[in-house]
Amino acid sequence: MHDVTSPLTGSLPVQTTTPEEAAIKAATLIESLPWLQRFAGQIVVVKYGGNAMDDPESLRTFAEDMVYLRHVGIKPVVVHGGGPQITAMLDRLGIVSEFRGGYRVTTPETMEIVRMVLTGQVSRDIVGLINEHGPLAAAVSGEDAGLFTGRRRGALVDGVEVDLGLVGDVVAVDPAGVLAQVEAGRIPVVSSIAPDGDEPGQSLNINADAAAAALAVSLGAAKLVILTNVAGLYSDWPNRESLVSHIRSAELAALLPALDTGMIPKMAACLAAVQGGVDKAAVIDGRIPHSILLEIFTGSGIGTEVVA
Repeated sequence: MHDVTSPLTGSLPVQTTTPEEAAIKAATLIESLPWLQRFAGQIVVVKYGGNAMDDPESLRTFAEDMVYLRHVGIKPVVVHGGGPQITAMLDRLGIVSEFRGGYRVTTPETMEIVRMVLTGQVSRDIVGLINEHGPLAAAVSGEDAGLFTGRRRGALVDGVEVDLGLVGDVVAVDPAGVLAQVEAGRIPVVSSIAPDGDEPGQSLNINADAAAAALAVSLGAAKLVILTNVAGLYSDWPNRESLVSHIRSAELAALLPALDTGMIPKMAACLAAVQGGVDKAAVIDGRIPHSILLEIFTGSGIGTEVVA
């Protein structure tokens, strides 16, 4: 409706939505019905990547999507990275970023910056935007209440094992703290840092895709959705018409070693989630406005979905 003046009604609002426009809106709403029924009361873990956060408008619509899920009876849990934001802060401080085998080499000095950016900047930004719609979100570090336990890892570069410093894998998850937030009606926003299980007092930089998958399995989530800055998995990159809509876990496992380096952690996380009991996992383009709603509430989705 719009305030359109007419000779008969004066300043009363006049209906300007045509029957055709109304029918399109109704069809869109009713398409979501089976998915609202499917996911009602279920946990959906959403990994929000640093590369999908570059645009403030995308971050705003992401926050709206989380609030929407919460109000239609779905229980969203956000796990975030922050690679670009970490790099930007390191650059500001004159600290050189080094990557080996696709991982950031994390010195003790770099780890301090990682913690500061993830828990003090990125997490707070997401929580703040969600909470513009009400007191719904709560920040949680992977270090809190034993949520994650990590173990240091290296990487193979040209067949040689290299030291990555304070980089680790999630080896254990205690979801009790996150579940308490969910049951209280809150949206947990989890930063991907873990205490080192082998060295008490030390923190590790954890890949957020892997952390999201491990948390989704531990929570018994109905779906894992990974947002990034590409549309999904392509069978014949760079042919953009080769976007894979659905793939089974066995097919993905066979393809995984040949994938682009940047896509491997995301698809490996989807595979780990599905193999761990999560019904579905998907990689979607977080730059598309309301991409989460399009993925969850439409029959075809918008990215690449992995199923058992």
